Amino acid sequence: MLEIINAEYRDGFNLWLEFNDGTKGIAELSDCLWGQVFEPLKDKKLFMKFKISAISNTVEWETGADLAPEFLYNKVKHR
Repeated sequence: MLEIINAEYRDGFNLWLEFNDGTKGIAELSDCLWGQVFEPLKDKKLFMKFKISAISNTVEWETGADLAPEFLYNKVKHR
């Protein structure tokens, strides 16, 4: 099962992510910030306030938004 084990904010709407399989890299997320749940994250102050959920093992924001680890993994791999 794919999990995020470390995450750091980088400039813009970028997160540096480390996965449990050893993959590491930047996920650029500006193209994902649409729709009712994600629109508020266009505010960088909100975007920067994320954590790794202990339940889903992925990035989760205060707004309740989250992205599947598999989706984020593909963002990193295809950058």
